[in-house]
Amino acid sequence: MPQPGFDARAFVASLPKRPGVYRMHGADGTVLYVGKAKSLRDRVGSYFSPGNVIPKVQALVAQIASMEVTVTRSETEALLLEHNLIKAHRPRYNVVLRDDKSFPYLWLAGGHPYPRLAVYRGARNLPGRYFGPYPNAGAVQETLHHLQKVFRLRNCRDGYFAHRSRPCLQHQIGRCSAPCVGLISEADYARDAESAVQVLEGRNDEVQRRLAERMEDASQRLEFERAAALRDQIAAIKELQAQQVVAADDERDADVFAITGDPGGYAVAVMPVRGGRSLGTLHHFPKAVDEAGPVLSSFIMQYYAPQPPPPELYTNLALEDSGALAEALGQQAGHAVRVRRAQRGLAARWVEMTRENAANALRMRTARREGWEELYTDLATLLGRATPPARLECFDISHTQGEGTVASCVVFGPEGPLKKEYRRFNITGVTPGDDYAALRQALERRYTRVRDGEVPPPELLVIDGGPAQVAGVAAVLAPLGFGDLPLLGISKGPDRRAGRERLHRHGDDGPPMVPGAHSPALKLLQRLRDEAHRFAITGHRRRRARRFNESVLETVPGLGPAKRRALLQHFGGLQGVLRAGRSDLEQAPGIGPALAQNLYDALHPGE
Repeated sequence: MPQPGFDARAFVASLPKRPGVYRMHGADGTVLYVGKAKSLRDRVGSYFSPGNVIPKVQALVAQIASMEVTVTRSETEALLLEHNLIKAHRPRYNVVLRDDKSFPYLWLAGGHPYPRLAVYRGARNLPGRYFGPYPNAGAVQETLHHLQKVFRLRNCRDGYFAHRSRPCLQHQIGRCSAPCVGLISEADYARDAESAVQVLEGRNDEVQRRLAERMEDASQRLEFERAAALRDQIAAIKELQAQQVVAADDERDADVFAITGDPGGYAVAVMPVRGGRSLGTLHHFPKAVDEAGPVLSSFIMQYYAPQPPPPELYTNLALEDSGALAEALGQQAGHAVRVRRAQRGLAARWVEMTRENAANALRMRTARREGWEELYTDLATLLGRATPPARLECFDISHTQGEGTVASCVVFGPEGPLKKEYRRFNITGVTPGDDYAALRQALERRYTRVRDGEVPPPELLVIDGGPAQVAGVAAVLAPLGFGDLPLLGISKGPDRRAGRERLHRHGDDGPPMVPGAHSPALKLLQRLRDEAHRFAITGHRRRRARRFNESVLETVPGLGPAKRRALLQHFGGLQGVLRAGRSDLEQAPGIGPALAQNLYDALHPGE
């Protein structure tokens, strides 16, 4: 039932059977949910129907203290208004996508005799041609990596290009034709750039045919080195084409959407298709309480907030508002957009592949969530809490003989690490090697922000240490107003073996708790502590690398000078190494799975 004072039956009876948008408010006035309807009376009334037994919907309805509606002239207007209100209020029960970070594109710059090919994010208002969007940074970086190998187009900035007096490392390893020092003519560079464009447009066969003709011509003129280079280009294009997920005979541009799951636990997969080829899938997990069709419609509107849609959108559901959705997106894009359910042919195969990806992502997420629930439940039992803590924080300190001290703060939620909320603190003004002072400074900086409302407080603070460390932390937090914050120290046992840790609760003068190696609660605390340790170490290594002007690669254990040189040559420099994924690193000479994992963790500490 809704909150006392809100007469749902009378409110529903007063609503018209017209299109519009409804807003549900909590007792404190915050917007809980925004929805749109073809018929306001029918749609709003469904929430209060006795037959609606979906737990997430019941949880929402129980918090409703008031509602507002806005009648619109059409379903299209309702869709646009719903989209704007969700962006403005970001209700907790709605589909909310982060649109502050735009999707990546490949950009071939214009206005330069030797245009650069680079990854680009942001408003597409610079001169040149844009290809994409790509589902994630990894996909666009991989495509750029292969195109550089094949066509040797530059990716350096114009300022760097203008001041070169000799070829850079990219040219030496075969990734750039060195137009900066005149090693390729403007006409030949333009021909390579146009070939790259055709590959990005899906016209691989045309490019291969033209390169084959040039290779035959070079052979007849006895230019065998030139012919061999063209042969290698053809082979590289075939390799790039073979890596596509789906290859089609047509060259359509489309986006494919599939949703699966139940209210409160949906997964949506998006597969961009450009030039008839898939660019991979991206997964989102809306927590909306509505039915799948309206959730997918709302998702699609938000998905295209920072970018225009392609001409065709395919879905795994027949959306009731597909016409209104197509009209709204068409107004935004400036061209006709079709939204339809694919039922046959190639589009149906795309949809089925996307649906399978969504179902698999949801299964994996559910399995991870259930595993975390067991850990948190056992922790609540161990600590004698009625409910599991919803937010954990842990701090750690890292330095080398007092130099480059860095403190880390990691945050865990009900579903594991909340990596976007991790923070590091560069420690200054303390005696080198004084971990107590370093921790005190980090806590003061962190919990001053918590006190000011900038960061939510944890329900349990975990410290790597014994009773002395816990008492020291409590002394720091008390003046900041967090004297009642639950504190827990975790210290190693007498022989420092994993599984024999001891837990020290602040305010408990009894003996420490020893959960044992098989305790799920201890496994959770070990993960939290180890993650704080890892995050502090990687931050310290990066700070030390900047301090001594050394490559971050030199801080990775097991990566000696020979392997570093081979790694840089394989990826074309440090930027290429930073862009590489784990599987890419494993392919480099002398880099096995274990070293690839350590290297990736060192280069991407917050992931």
